Amino acid sequence: MPSRPLNYTTKIPVRQTVSECSELLADAGAARVAIVYEDKQPVGLSFRLEMPSGWQDFTLPVNVPAMAAVLSRMKFPPKTPEIALKRYRAPGHAAEVAWRVVKDWLEAQLAIIAAEMASLDQVMLPYLQLANGTLYEVVRDQHMALEGAR
Repeated sequence: MPSRPLNYTTKIPVRQTVSECSELLADAGAARVAIVYEDKQPVGLSFRLEMPSGWQDFTLPVNVPAMAAVLSRMKFPPKTPEIALKRYRAPGHAAEVAWRVVKDWLEAQLAIIAAEMASLDQVMLPYLQLANGTLYEVVRDQHMALEGAR
């Protein structure tokens, strides 16, 4: 049976997890943290961190539709109660799971930084906000354009 996403059984509301993520970023030194919304739903965080080159803005996305797709494809043991299956596939549950995964990722990254195995700017570099998207998005799009030109 394929592995299931981390936290797929969570019952923790999105608002609580968003708050926890904001606190983690504040504790890491963020000068400001803002919630990014689409259709009145939180889909990410933007924040400002002091880097060696000065203050930089970052955007950390939370891909709820991707998590919803994963949850909809999940296979469960035959004895899984129907009520649990309905809850795991309920529309709001994907957001709860996606945000918990991001919170756990953020905690893990901050632990690596605390252990001096990486720096904050190194970990957050893909999420650096540029004029036309995050650094990762810009590099990805340029790479795809180069591949398409071949």
